[in-house]
Parts: sequence; structure tokens; C-alpha cells
Amino acid sequence: MADINQPFGTRIDQLDRQRKALANGYYTTIRNDGLVIAHPRRRDKGAPLKYFLALVVLFFIFKALVLATAGAGTYQSRLNSLSDGTLVERAGAWFLQVDPVTQVLSNKVGLVFGNGTARL
Repeated sequence: MADINQPFGTRIDQLDRQRKALANGYYTTIRNDGLVIAHPRRRDKGAPLKYFLALVVLFFIFKALVLATAGAGTYQSRLNSLSDGTLVERAGAWFLQVDPVTQVLSNKVGLVFGNGTARL
């Protein structure tokens, strides 16, 4: 008797998995015989990486804007005062230090703002 119910339980489990997959979104296709089939949408697994890269790019642009507007001397003196502070302030100084990417972006932004370049 248990052998007769085994395919039924397997079919119920399969239908439950399909229902859960379709609950996250689906698209439909029509087969040659006219039957409409629903397929689950794939999840975009690259989205968090895209957002992280966009955040990194915006961070470098922010650093370049601050360096271009404040000037190299003022920026460096504020970084020096941060590096003498607490552990969090030292970490912030390390992240905000002038690197080649920030320097190049700052020079480009400085030319747009008309205040020359922010050379160290």
C-alpha cells in the first residue's frame, strides 16, 4: 500500500517546488500545441557585485571632489589630524588617503571647477 502512494507524494513535492519557484516571478511561453507554460524567472546573482562596484566608483569620485575643492594642503592636514585620532578615525584616514586614482580624478575635476589642479 505504501508503494502505491509513493509516486503521489513525489508528485505533490514536485508541484510544491514549482509553486514556490513561480512565486518569485515568472514568464510564459506557448508551445506548438497551444499550451501555455509558466517558467520561473532567474534571479540576477550579479546585482550585488554591480552595486558594490558602483559604490566604490562613487567613493573615489567623492574623494576627488573633496580633494579638488579643499585643496591638497588642507586635505592632507585634515587627514593628518584624523590619523592621530581613535581607531575609527585612523581607519577613515586610511580610506580617505590620496591614491593615484583619486589624484587623477581630482586633477580632472579641478580643471572643470577652474581652480587648477590639486597636486601633492
